[in-house]
Amino acid sequence: MRWTIKPKPAEEKIKNLAQELNVEDFVATLLVQRGIETFEDAKNFFRPSLAHLHDPFLMKDMDKAVARIELAIANEENILVFGDYDVDGTTAVSLVSSYLKTYYPNIATYIPDRYAEGYGISFKGIDFADDNGFTLIIALDCGIKSIDHVAYAKERSIDFIICDHHRPGITLPDAVAVLDPKRDDCSYPYDELCGCGVGFKLIQALGNNRNQTIDDFIPYLDLVATAIAADIVPMTGENRVLAHFGLQVINSDPRPGIKALIHQIKKQSLDITDVVFIIAPRINAAGRLKHGNHAVELLTEFDFEQAQQFASEIEQYNSDRKDLDKQITKEGLLQIENNDEKERFTTVIYQEDWHKGVIGIVASRLIETYYRPTLVFTKSGDKYAASARSVKGFDVYNALEACSQHLEQFGGHMYAAGMTLKEENYSTFKEAFEKQVQETIHPDMLIPEIEIDSEIDFADITPKLTRILKQFEPFGPQNMTPVFLTKNVKDTGYAKKLGGEDEHLKLFVKQNNSEGISAIGFGLGNKIDLTTNQKAFEAVYCIDENEWNGKISIQLRLKNIR
Repeated sequence: MRWTIKPKPAEEKIKNLAQELNVEDFVATLLVQRGIETFEDAKNFFRPSLAHLHDPFLMKDMDKAVARIELAIANEENILVFGDYDVDGTTAVSLVSSYLKTYYPNIATYIPDRYAEGYGISFKGIDFADDNGFTLIIALDCGIKSIDHVAYAKERSIDFIICDHHRPGITLPDAVAVLDPKRDDCSYPYDELCGCGVGFKLIQALGNNRNQTIDDFIPYLDLVATAIAADIVPMTGENRVLAHFGLQVINSDPRPGIKALIHQIKKQSLDITDVVFIIAPRINAAGRLKHGNHAVELLTEFDFEQAQQFASEIEQYNSDRKDLDKQITKEGLLQIENNDEKERFTTVIYQEDWHKGVIGIVASRLIETYYRPTLVFTKSGDKYAASARSVKGFDVYNALEACSQHLEQFGGHMYAAGMTLKEENYSTFKEAFEKQVQETIHPDMLIPEIEIDSEIDFADITPKLTRILKQFEPFGPQNMTPVFLTKNVKDTGYAKKLGGEDEHLKLFVKQNNSEGISAIGFGLGNKIDLTTNQKAFEAVYCIDENEWNGKISIQLRLKNIR
């Protein structure tokens, strides 16, 4: 494990901001590291406002998309809202379809079957539209590379509007409108929206013709916040504003489906981490084990009792999913050992009966043991299909692009991607991918890294600091929970292991003459020897609030000690 302290910004910037905001230098440092350098930046950061959202018509083709939807409504056409089966896709479909249904009845939804159709727009989906008299398809969180599919639909007199956030290829599909802030020719001010975020901009634009204001769209933000959290997009700019207000909706007045999920887990108030680890996996579980339609039914249901029924079914899918991914992870680790592949630069493994719905999770789990770009393949029809996950700083999408002559198709992001290939190409691809990664990855990227924002003393940890840090939320990429380093830490004789396999470490720590602070290190039980007999150690941690019997106290969440 590497400990890296982030470079300290220019002293002058820190001093100026600390003075303007009346905060300690190290708090100003945290802000400047996040690109917040002026009083105005800080105001926008600490006081997110819906007024900071951009005009949706700044997005290329938005005018065309709105005009085509209005024409469809005027002509009483049937509109099919199509989306991917993951959280981003199912929330986007739920958002756009439920909005359109508030003033137009001829709306249906379609989520492709993960197993029969695979990722993205499918020919089967277009045939369904053709057979059922749909003349307009709105595709969400997919479609940016679906050139053949859009052409196929056009031959059947079906128009497409594509709302995507993945990287486009050289050629765009011949759709009526292609909404994607990552288009080279799109000058929209923020290009890190998720698919549901692009869907939100579309309904915001449609609301213009109906004299609706942003207040009319607040009820949809629980869906947008869930997608932002699940899709791990940067928590900056518009995403941070949407997530901030979406969390307020989740905690005050969520739609019945999300309320039913929260009801299952019996938690009073949710933060963004709860959305990532509690809400999102449950919505995802439907598409992983059964069908993404179940998620859309849950998220668009208005009757709370019916939503509770859907939620309990989804709870079962999620429980089955957990068992499956544990089992497949075990089998994957065994395969790496048996193939004598512990020392490689990549993990590429295959077993034909692995459940396609959980291979992405398994890839992430395997990285916890072998920290390197990881691809987990299974059989899908007559092809092999894989999910890829990467390590910090390494662009797995670019690596796949370099090996694309061996692939049938691929798509995704820097850190997560999907692909299919022919059975006979598996071995050649596996070696080509290993070679590509070996030649392009920096050796440091193969060692897990803890990035430290700042070194502080325990004396700096005050109620004022915790109040300020709370206002940094919601956290996510490019605005992660601040991580601190403190040296010369000692346990005061409380050190003990917790958890089934002695896996967690519980301490009560001091530095010099500071007050004692409670600390917990999940998975750090094996480091207890470093803390016994008043030995001094260094600790890297986040600052949490711990609530117990109605009392709130500061607690350190240890990331590592040495």
